[in-house]
Amino acid sequence: MNAAEPVIVIHGLWMQGLVMGLLARRIRDAGFAAQTWSYPTLRRSLGENAERLARHCIALAVPRVHIVAHSMGGLVALRMLERHHELSCGRLVLVGTPYGDSFSARRLARFPGGSTLLGRSIREWLDGPRPLPRGDTAIGIIAGTRGFGLGRLVAPDLPRPNDGVVTLQETIVPGVAERVELAVGHTEMLLSRAVARQCCAFLRHGHFAA
Repeated sequence: MNAAEPVIVIHGLWMQGLVMGLLARRIRDAGFAAQTWSYPTLRRSLGENAERLARHCIALAVPRVHIVAHSMGGLVALRMLERHHELSCGRLVLVGTPYGDSFSARRLARFPGGSTLLGRSIREWLDGPRPLPRGDTAIGIIAGTRGFGLGRLVAPDLPRPNDGVVTLQETIVPGVAERVELAVGHTEMLLSRAVARQCCAFLRHGHFAA
């Protein structure tokens, strides 16, 4: 990729762009034009957030963007790419993204007020068909194996291995073989130098570092 092309760094559920600041800074320090992007994780649907992301990408007025997305942020990015084929995304790094399902989210939904805590976006993802990855976007998956996170509180029987919120099985995207597993927890990914290093490796080369 061209290092001058924007790298949009996207947060997950219950978060906002500020929490992605350290990861974005490390990506910038490696020579990329990284910027964070925020969206309302609870009150907007996944489709609505995907449209907001599309408008942001269009407003950048560049031929191509790249995306690094944590957790539910990856779902927003995938939905946008499914709906907007006119937008070019060269490389997409999914960091702890529950593509296949979310055992933790389904368990939380059983608790009083759980559906409200999950918000509209994750509910839409769980209830609908999964978009297939686009052939013109290179996708890399970073999955965590250190089972420490809020998901273990609501789902102590969360299938192993997991990152404390998302299981390894849930991170699998059909047709995507480029993946790396790191001994980090779900939220810990945002602070991890190893995660930042692998994000930069994939952005630069299209594959993860050995």
